[in-house]
Amino acid sequence: MDNLTPKKIVEELDKYIIGQERAKKAVAIAMRNRWRRQMLSADLKDEVLPKNIIMIGSTGIGKTEIARRLAKLDNAPFIKVEASKFTEVGYVGRDVESIIRDLTELAMNMVKSEQMAKVREKAKTLAEDRILDLLLPALKSARSATEEAEDKDSYKDTRERLRAQLREGKLDARYVDIEVKEKSMPFGVISNVALEELEINLKEMMGSFLPEKSKRKKVKVPEALALLTQEEANKLIDMEKVTKEAIERTEQSGIVFVDEIDKIASRTHGQGPDVSREGVQRDLLPIVEGSTVTTKHGAVKTEHILFIAAGAFHISKPSDLIPELQGRFPIRVELESLGKSDFVRILTEPHNALIKQYVALLETEDVRLIFEEESVDELAGIAATVNEKTENIGARRLHTVLERLLEDVSFNAPEMKDQTIIINRAYVKQKLADVVKDEDLSRYIL
Repeated sequence: MDNLTPKKIVEELDKYIIGQERAKKAVAIAMRNRWRRQMLSADLKDEVLPKNIIMIGSTGIGKTEIARRLAKLDNAPFIKVEASKFTEVGYVGRDVESIIRDLTELAMNMVKSEQMAKVREKAKTLAEDRILDLLLPALKSARSATEEAEDKDSYKDTRERLRAQLREGKLDARYVDIEVKEKSMPFGVISNVALEELEINLKEMMGSFLPEKSKRKKVKVPEALALLTQEEANKLIDMEKVTKEAIERTEQSGIVFVDEIDKIASRTHGQGPDVSREGVQRDLLPIVEGSTVTTKHGAVKTEHILFIAAGAFHISKPSDLIPELQGRFPIRVELESLGKSDFVRILTEPHNALIKQYVALLETEDVRLIFEEESVDELAGIAATVNEKTENIGARRLHTVLERLLEDVSFNAPEMKDQTIIINRAYVKQKLADVVKDEDLSRYIL
């Protein structure tokens, strides 16, 4: 993180997200402040709280993507949740504390994967030894010491030859019998809503009391190698260390992206569904301002988790949130709507640009797509026009327009091997002009 200055963070975000400079700047400062906080003395470190952000803007303009790419840059645990999915405690639905439980689970998986990557080579060697033991059982005692020494040398040579064949894939067609350990559970929970978490927790709690059963499976060598490597890796990693690091990573660098926060902003007070909406805000408040949430891995403090909220705020406005929650989101950024010039850049510039994706997809069928500059301009113009005439869904309109444009090519691609298809302005107009002209048709197709 030392090298990730705010300017570099913005440069990295620019590779995937077009425009929205103010939003990028805000999240870059918030991320850098985390690193600055780590450099402070212990007594001051706990006093510095993250500056949570509210992004205001319509759908398809990059709110989620900014938060997602930011988390990848910092290798931080990241979770995206929809505010409208949660309900006040006591109502049917998920309670807001499950956000932190899910975030901790993601951190556990991240840390466990990193630890497994470190021991993978050793685990693979141990798994190979177990497979070689199955393919070439150990020698029985020979009649004399001389014979025993000769047999040991011969056995060792044969074993190493088998190991070489195993690594070269020459034994992939052979089957072996392996023992897989599993715990059988004498119960299950059948429900809707959130009781599946209860079932998982009960199974884990009861797991320590139930004996492990070994089940024999006949599988091919590659599958056996994968299963045994996983088993050996699990033995090699220290789960206490993993849990401790995962909780620390959640607390110090976790990012929660709360989408659709405008849907829980109430415009009236004390009537109808707004009662539950305010209830969700009140439940969210202690987590955002800092509390301790109990998870199955241990207690997690939320004081230093960064919360990024987002919403269109077409009907409600940020001031409709309860005052206490507003105060916990001091940074507000309004994102700009995207126009034709932005769409031209989105189609061509980012590392994951849509045109690059479609070209790569059709190359797998040996079909070469060439988009001329004028065709990109025409596509961007059509997407912008349809957004103006119908609902403005931002850059997501480009997916719809491109799918419609390349529908026939994608369908017939297997029969078009070694062909080159040039997409120019005339081709775009031919495929899309009728739909764009008919506004009613546009509403349903584009």
